[in-house]
Amino acid sequence: MISLKKFLDMDTTAVLQTEPEREGLFPVTLQSYRAVLGAIGRTAAHISPALGADLEANLQRLEHRVSVNTSSESVKQNQKQVEVQLREWGDRISDHLKSKADEVREILVALAKTAESVGSWDNGYSNQFKEVTGRLEQIANLDDLTEIRSSLVKRVSELKGSVDQMTRDSKELVAHLRAEVSIYETKLKSAEQLSLRDELTRVANRRSVEERIRWCIECNQTFCFVMLDLNGFKQVNDRHGHLAGDDLLKQFAVELQSNARSGDLVGRWGGDEFVVIIACDKTGATSHVDRIREWVFGKYTINGGTGTEGPVIHVDASIGVAEWKAGKTLQELIAEADAAMYKDKNRSRLRE
Repeated sequence: MISLKKFLDMDTTAVLQTEPEREGLFPVTLQSYRAVLGAIGRTAAHISPALGADLEANLQRLEHRVSVNTSSESVKQNQKQVEVQLREWGDRISDHLKSKADEVREILVALAKTAESVGSWDNGYSNQFKEVTGRLEQIANLDDLTEIRSSLVKRVSELKGSVDQMTRDSKELVAHLRAEVSIYETKLKSAEQLSLRDELTRVANRRSVEERIRWCIECNQTFCFVMLDLNGFKQVNDRHGHLAGDDLLKQFAVELQSNARSGDLVGRWGGDEFVVIIACDKTGATSHVDRIREWVFGKYTINGGTGTEGPVIHVDASIGVAEWKAGKTLQELIAEADAAMYKDKNRSRLRE
């Protein structure tokens, strides 16, 4: 039996053609491959629960694809998607840690200045603010953005309590402190909005999309889940570089958002996959998908980072549509759309 690494480095089609009599080899290798994907996802979720969950979910979906379609071509396509997911996860981890450190540092510095100004006026209040500052310093050790936001809300609540007490003593100082509190609250709202947006394309991220789906299900609303996977996106990265690929994703997201209705939600699912939640039945969603094909697909002039106009790329995508029905779970809805999209991609390859 060959190792998993050796199998992935080999021409899988050749293995299947030259050793047809070893029928047990390919299934066992696939089983090992799927187990490795699961282990990577669990490890990522353990390292960073806030960012690892998306990677784990995406790897589970790729693992499911291999179990459904065991062809050599499917395994090769799956391997490429795994590489994309791991690279993007590494970038998100790096950006997340830098963003968290900068945001907490800025808030702590601002609050320290506030405590210092209060201390010059009254030592009693200064001690209260120093206690709040000390608690905020502990937040810097947290890794989960949601937990950071929750802790900050509690600290701001304590700060408001001190402000209310000081109202009786100095209107001028209270006005200053309320302005500071307003700044903190604005930062909290901004951080919450950022946590629901994809950093590259600025459309909704996967977490935001899943929250919308759960809300629609709880409200028993009619809606459809549309999944789009850009065709040939890897070739854009290979030929023109990742900066060009990022520019193409941003342009595509803008066009997709521009052609969505005000009540619909456009999001980036991960990699070169986008989704749209459409508030209508499948008949209406099909009409909207036709609009996307007409107005969103087409020619895009990409920028490779040199500041000059780059090559013109024709963009289209494989699309899968799933309508939610009473009793259908979020996972079932996503799996149905994903399967429909994969069928559309296979049909596109046959047409080529």
